[in-house]
Amino acid sequence: MGKKFLRFEFLLLFAVFIIATCGLIYELVAGTLASYLLGDSVKQFSFIIGVYLFSMGIGSFFSKFFHKNLLNTFVEIEILVGLIGGLSSVVLFLLFENVGSFQFILYLFVFVTGFLVGLEIPLLMNILKDRVEFKDLVSNVFTFDYIGALLASILFPLVLVPKLGIMGTSLFFGMINVSIAIALCFLLEKELKRVYFLKVKAIFSFVLLLVVFIFSNDILAYSEGKLYGENIIYTNSTPYQRIVLTHNKSDYRLYLNNNLQFSSADEYRYHEALVHPAMSMAKSVKKVLVLGGGDGLAVREILKYKDVEKVTLVDLDEGMTKLFKTNTVLTNFNQNSLNNSKVTVINTDAYIWAKSCKEKYDVAIIDFPDPSNYSLGKLYSLNFYQTIKTILKPDAAVVIQTTSPYFAPKSFWCINKTVMQVFPQVDAYHAYVPSFGEWGYTIAINGFETTFNTVNRKADELKFYNYQFDRFNYFTNDMISNQIEINRLDNQILVRYFDEEWGKLQ
Repeated sequence: MGKKFLRFEFLLLFAVFIIATCGLIYELVAGTLASYLLGDSVKQFSFIIGVYLFSMGIGSFFSKFFHKNLLNTFVEIEILVGLIGGLSSVVLFLLFENVGSFQFILYLFVFVTGFLVGLEIPLLMNILKDRVEFKDLVSNVFTFDYIGALLASILFPLVLVPKLGIMGTSLFFGMINVSIAIALCFLLEKELKRVYFLKVKAIFSFVLLLVVFIFSNDILAYSEGKLYGENIIYTNSTPYQRIVLTHNKSDYRLYLNNNLQFSSADEYRYHEALVHPAMSMAKSVKKVLVLGGGDGLAVREILKYKDVEKVTLVDLDEGMTKLFKTNTVLTNFNQNSLNNSKVTVINTDAYIWAKSCKEKYDVAIIDFPDPSNYSLGKLYSLNFYQTIKTILKPDAAVVIQTTSPYFAPKSFWCINKTVMQVFPQVDAYHAYVPSFGEWGYTIAINGFETTFNTVNRKADELKFYNYQFDRFNYFTNDMISNQIEINRLDNQILVRYFDEEWGKLQ
């Protein structure tokens, strides 16, 4: 009798561990998927965590109305959680381009999953309350709960997303949820009522999830094909982003988290405008720093200058730089620049790297993604530019991609104003890139010996930039914004400007 009791208790406490692990995984899947598809990861994760915790509270409240057949109810809920949580990412990917109320459906999935998980823990405690002393019951349940949550939070970014992807992860943990239900059906069949029907439900649910898991890559390819409307030739999920490369006629396009990064048809306009003003003005170009720009396209432009002796590229995502080092289509675009002997690639957080950097550079090319969330916003902050100044030589030139002055003038001039607090000479300019429209840049010189009209050197065979800088720094009235604040770490006003301006266009 004692062994049977211990087995019963252990099985249910192990179920708590699985519930916590799977529940947090579904929450992380929803947040990651929302940030991929909707942008602004901080806002999406914040809303999803809030809705999930709220729905768990509602589920816990309603658990008091369950009095009969608690073990059966628990197994039924376990099956439901596995099905709904497991299939959530599949349904959301398929619906994104086809429904106008996508966010409502997203939060509905989060609410239902959280509600069911919120039901489970109180039900388990009610099942065990007459079998375990209260203080032991509470401590054991919450211990297993928190351990499961920790395991999920570690595995998700380091193992699950890189190996299984978002869709595969949710389906895999849906099967784990249902597996627990199946195990309970067989191991505790004498404790359950109508156990035959429970077994059929659980096994059918597992088979359904397994079949969808087997075909998940095909489903993802179909949904992304509808999303991008182009032939997808490469996809990869790294711990930091979803990389998608498409091909349509002679045009290749790279998307990161559903945002277009470049089109092969016109990327030369963007990268020539980004690189050549600073490279032509700087007193020296022997040592060049590139922050971001993991595609190697800015490095390609830098290497057109014979005086360059060393290029250091710092990009967070090793998956990105490895792709642009090895993929033959992409190495053709960047002219194999990342494999050049002059180039050193460092995969780390640029903010942390800059703080510890001891070298001094002649030119800095800053090509980060737009400041759509706070983790990116810090890379456009006053504190970060102050750090950059310390690793630049006197009269070094620095240029920053500064989003669109036409679509996001407040964001554009916020970055420019922030840079003005650090460097003695600062200017702004823009170029027309058909895939993006008017795109802007901020340029600064760390001294007074060089001016913005200085041309110390030129590269050959440029398609777009003509070294007449004053033709690029005229702004019409609809690209001007006044009364903007400086972007500091403690206010991140830039992220709010960016969300407000680009949100109007979605």
